[in-house]
Amino acid sequence: MALMIWEDKYSVNVNEVDGQHQEIFRLVNALDDSLLEDRAIIAERLNALVAYVVEHFNTEEKYMQETNYPEYEAHKKMHDDLVTQVAAIQAKFNAGETEITGEITAFVRDWLYKHIPNIDKEYGPHLNEKGIK
Repeated sequence: MALMIWEDKYSVNVNEVDGQHQEIFRLVNALDDSLLEDRAIIAERLNALVAYVVEHFNTEEKYMQETNYPEYEAHKKMHDDLVTQVAAIQAKFNAGETEITGEITAFVRDWLYKHIPNIDKEYGPHLNEKGIK
């Protein structure tokens, strides 16, 4: 069973962002599905997820800056904090100092499940008003 399942409640009503969120769900599921695989497969999937999340955060932040979103700084800090945490896990894994476990993928899932419907959804109407659909 998939660790993350997309539902309409995660939509922010910005097509590009919703598509990226769905891809993140897919990448988290792929990483979670690979936890019993060879380290090289786990590393490949972990690195793909981290790179994509950074790209996605850049997209959100670009839209927020372009439209003068009032909560930009607070939102960016949340992104930066998550990237710092995940990059530290990634570095330890790549150095052979830790394993990627279901607890780690559940942490990412839980962060996304809270962040998207409670924080990201707040910028949707703002971006829509500025013509970003």
